[in-house]
Amino acid sequence: MKFFKKITIAITIAATFSNMYFAQSQTYEWKEATSAGYTYQYVTNDPTSARYYTLKNGLTVILSPTKKEPRIQAYIATKAGSKTDPADHTGLAHYLEHMLFKGTDKFGTKDWSKEKPLLDKIDGLYEEYNKTTDVEKRKAIYKQIDQVSGEAAKFAIANEYDKMMGAMGGQGTNAFTSFEQTVYTEDIPANAMDKFLALQSERFRAPALRIFHTELEAVYEEKNRGLDDDGRKVFETMFAGLFPENNYGKQTTLGTIEHLKNPSLKAIREYYNTYYVPNNMGVIMSGDFNPDELIAKIDKAFSYMQAKKIPEYNPGKENPISAPVVKEVWGPNPANIMIGFRFPGASTKDARLLSLVGEMLTNGQAGLIDLDLVKKQKLLGASASAYPLKDYSVMLLQGNPVEGQTLDQVRELLLQEINKLKKGDFPDDLIPSVVNNVKKNTIQGDERYTSRAGNLMNEFTSGVDHKSTLDYIGEISALTKQDIVNFANKYFNDNNYVAVYKRKGADKNVVKVEKPPITPVEVNRDAQSPFLVKVNNMPELPIKPVWLDYNKDIQKSKLGELNILSVKNTDNDLFRLHYYFGVGKWNNKLLPLAASYLEFLGTKNKSSEDISKDFYKLAASFKVSAGNEETYITLDGLNSNFAQSISLFEDLLKNCQPDEEALQAFKARLKKARQNAKQNKGSIMAGLRSYAQYGAQNPFNNVLTDAELDALKAEDLVAILHDLFNYKHDVLYYGPKAGAELVAALKPLHKTPSAFKNFAQSKTFTQTTSDKNKVLFADYDMVQSEVAWSRNSDFYNAKEVPTISLFNNYFGGGMGSIVFQTIRESKALAYSTSSYYSTPGKKGDRDVIMAYVGTQADKFNEATAAMNDLLTTLPQSEKLFVTAKDGLKKTLASERISQDGIIFNYIKAQKLGNNFDIRKNIFEQTQTMSFNDIKNFHSKELSGKNYTYCIVASENKVKEEDMKKLGEFKKLTLAEIFGY
Repeated sequence: MKFFKKITIAITIAATFSNMYFAQSQTYEWKEATSAGYTYQYVTNDPTSARYYTLKNGLTVILSPTKKEPRIQAYIATKAGSKTDPADHTGLAHYLEHMLFKGTDKFGTKDWSKEKPLLDKIDGLYEEYNKTTDVEKRKAIYKQIDQVSGEAAKFAIANEYDKMMGAMGGQGTNAFTSFEQTVYTEDIPANAMDKFLALQSERFRAPALRIFHTELEAVYEEKNRGLDDDGRKVFETMFAGLFPENNYGKQTTLGTIEHLKNPSLKAIREYYNTYYVPNNMGVIMSGDFNPDELIAKIDKAFSYMQAKKIPEYNPGKENPISAPVVKEVWGPNPANIMIGFRFPGASTKDARLLSLVGEMLTNGQAGLIDLDLVKKQKLLGASASAYPLKDYSVMLLQGNPVEGQTLDQVRELLLQEINKLKKGDFPDDLIPSVVNNVKKNTIQGDERYTSRAGNLMNEFTSGVDHKSTLDYIGEISALTKQDIVNFANKYFNDNNYVAVYKRKGADKNVVKVEKPPITPVEVNRDAQSPFLVKVNNMPELPIKPVWLDYNKDIQKSKLGELNILSVKNTDNDLFRLHYYFGVGKWNNKLLPLAASYLEFLGTKNKSSEDISKDFYKLAASFKVSAGNEETYITLDGLNSNFAQSISLFEDLLKNCQPDEEALQAFKARLKKARQNAKQNKGSIMAGLRSYAQYGAQNPFNNVLTDAELDALKAEDLVAILHDLFNYKHDVLYYGPKAGAELVAALKPLHKTPSAFKNFAQSKTFTQTTSDKNKVLFADYDMVQSEVAWSRNSDFYNAKEVPTISLFNNYFGGGMGSIVFQTIRESKALAYSTSSYYSTPGKKGDRDVIMAYVGTQADKFNEATAAMNDLLTTLPQSEKLFVTAKDGLKKTLASERISQDGIIFNYIKAQKLGNNFDIRKNIFEQTQTMSFNDIKNFHSKELSGKNYTYCIVASENKVKEEDMKKLGEFKKLTLAEIFGY
C-alpha cells in the first residue's frame, strides 16, 4: 500500500510539472537576435528572458526584464577578486572596492585642482611608508600622512556617491569582494535609470583615492571583526588546506595584517587599470525596463571604456590529497568541525552534479544527513553544501557535537553519510524528489527581480553558461542511482579531504591590527559638486505610489469561526498557507519547545523520517515558529498537491505520538544549544538589550530553568500539539485559489471546533523607564568591543511615524547618514555603526531608541564619545536633509507590497490599531516637513536622555573604569542574562 502511494505521488508531481514553463522535456538553445540596432544572444524558453549583449569595447551586458515592480536590481561586476591580488599586496581588491565609493575628479571634491596635489603627495608618502621598516621613521611618515590627509579632506565631499543614490531612491547600496569577483550592487526605482547610469559611468571612469587613510582604518576594523569570527577563521583555514597551490587557499579576501599595514596607492591604481576594463566587466540588471531602450543607454554611458588584454591567471594545479589534512582553529565559540572535498570548477558537468549531491545530503527535510543525523538527533546540527567556484569547487560538510561527543565522532558520522552515497545506500526516489524540489525552488527564484539578477551575476563571474543552468533540471532528471554511486566513488574516498577542528579556547595566534593615530577629517556635509547638482536635476518621470487597500487587496472569508485572509497568486502554481495564532511563548513557555519537538515525531502509521520524505516528495514543506506573542504554522508547496500537503501536516499535528527516546535526545541537544548560546557574542548582546529594555526578568530569559527542562514530559508537549487547532487562529493564504475556492478546499481538510478555546493569559513584561545612565557589561574574549545604546521612549503613536521615518533616514539609516559619516568616514572609529528610532509591534508598547558601534577595543572611549555627541546634538545639513526626504519619497513610491506580504502588513497594522496603510501618511506628510521637525524630534526624544549601554568586550581590553564613566556599572553573569 505504501509503495502504491509513493508511485501515485511521483506521478502527480510529474503531471504537475509537465505543464510548467520549464517542463523536463523543454529544450534550450542559444540563439542570436537583433533589435533596435543591437545584436544579442538568448536561450530559447528561458523563463528569465535574459538577453546577453557584448558591446564593441567588450563590456558584457545581461538584461532580464520583468514588470512586477517598478524597480531594478543592478550589479556591476568585475571578474577580479582576492585570487588576483598581487602576492605582496593581498587584500588589495577588497580595499579598492571600498575606494570606488569615494568619487572622481568630478564628484566627491569641492576643488579638484587644489585637492589633487595633496593626494599626489599622499601617494608618495604611502610609497615611502610601504618601503620603510624602521618603527620610528614609520611613525613620522604616518604623522605626515595624517596631516596631509587632513588638508586634502578640506576639499573632499564625503559620501557624495551615497547621497546621489539616496536622492534617487536607491536601496541596498553596497559592494562585496570574493575569490574571483568584485561586485557593486544597487536597487533603484525604474525611473532613475538615467541618473544611475550617469553616476556609474563616472564612478568607474577615473576613481580618486581620497580619504584613504580613514577608509583603510575601516578595513582594519573589518579585519579585526574577522579575527573575532570563528566561522571566518574556519573557512579560511579550510581553503588553505584544500588549495595550497591556488590563491583560493594562498590568499584571503581581507589580506594579511602585514599587507594591510603597508598599502600602496600605486599598486591599487595598477590593479584598477589592469582589471577594471570593459572586457573583464559586466552590467547585469533585472527589473522594470525595456531592454531595447536600456541597452542603448548603457552603451552610451560606458562607451568611453577601452578594452585591454587581461593578464592570464594561472590557477595552480593542485595535487591529489592522498591523506586527510587535519587542521585546528581556536576561539571562544563552541566546538565544531568542517570537512571539505575538492572538485572541478563551476562550469563543469561534475560541478553541477555536485550541487545535486549536496541536496541529496542536506535539503532541510529528506537528505541523508537530515534524516540520519538531524532527525535522529545524533548531532546538534549538521549540513552539507556545494560551493562552486571558477577554478575548483568544494563540498563542505559541517557538524556540531552533542554533549559529550568528540569532534572525531562527529567526523565519522558525517563521513558515514558520504559512504552511503558510495554504496548506493539511499532511497530510489531521493533523486526524483530532489529534482522536483529544484523545480519548485527555480520558480520561487524567478519570482523576484532581485534573485534573477543575483543568479545571472554569479553565472557571469564564475564562468557558467546560462544554458547549462537551464539544462540542469533535465540533466539531473536523467540520472540514475548508479550515476550517483559512480560519482561518489570517483570523488570521495577515505583520505582525500581536509578536516578543520574548531576548538573552544583562546586563539594564541591572533594579532590584531593596531589603531593608528588618526585626526578626524572634515566631511563637508553641505558641499555639493556640480556633478551631483547635474545628476539630481536630471528629469525623471514620477512613479505613482500604490498603497494597500485592505478591503480590496485581501479576500476575507469565513469557515465556521475561522477567519480566512487570502491573496490570489496569478503567476504560478505555488501556494503558502499560514495558521496564525495571536499567542506565543508569553502565554506558555512550553509552546516553542512543543513546536521544535514536532520535528522529531511520527504518528502510529508513519515515522518522523517517513513524514519528512512524504513532504519532500510532494515538493512541500512545513515550519512551526512560536515567538513571544505570535505563533505561525507555515506550509508551502504546489497547488496541485494542496490537499495532500495539508492532510499530511494535519495528520501529523493531531496524531503525533509521544516519543520518550526522541525527547531525551531533544533535551540533551537543547541543553547543549543553551550552553553554546552562552558562548556566542551575538546571543549575549541580544540578552543584554532585552535586559536593558525590560529589566532583570525579561523576554530573553523567559525560559525553562534547568530543573524545569529536566522535568519536561513528552505527553505534555504532545498534548499542546494535539490541542493547538482548538484555540483561536486565522488562516492566511497566498496561492492560486480564490476565496470561495479556498474555503471549499479547506473545509474537509481543516476541522475546527464550534467554539475556540482561549489560551492562558499572557505573561506581562513591562518596558522600563530609566532615571539614570546605566552600563550592562558582559565579558567575552574578543579583539573588538561592541556597544549598543538602548532607551525606551514614548508609547506608540501613529501620528509620529512620518517624523520618525524621516528622522531615521537622515540620522542613522545608511551610508549617507549623519551617524555613518561622522563615526566611520570622518573619525574612522568603526566599521559598523548605526542608530535607529524603532517603533513597536503592537499598540501599548513603547518606541525604542537604539544605537550601535562595533569598534576596536582601543577606540572604545573615542567611539562611545562620538555616538554620545550625536545623540546629544543633531548636526544640521539642509542638503543632506533634502536628500533624505527625496530618497524616502522615491523609495515609498516605488515600493510594492505583494503576495502574502499584503496580509502580514494588514496584521501588523491591526496590532498597532491602524486600519490603513501607514506608508501613505509617511509619503504625504514628510514632504512638507522642515529640518526643524526632525531637530525638535531629536531634542525631545534623544538629546539629554538617559541610556543603557550594553557592552560586550574583553575585560582585559576595555577598562572597567572607562565603562563606569558612562553610567552605573553592572557586570552581568551569563546566568543572569540567559536565565539558566
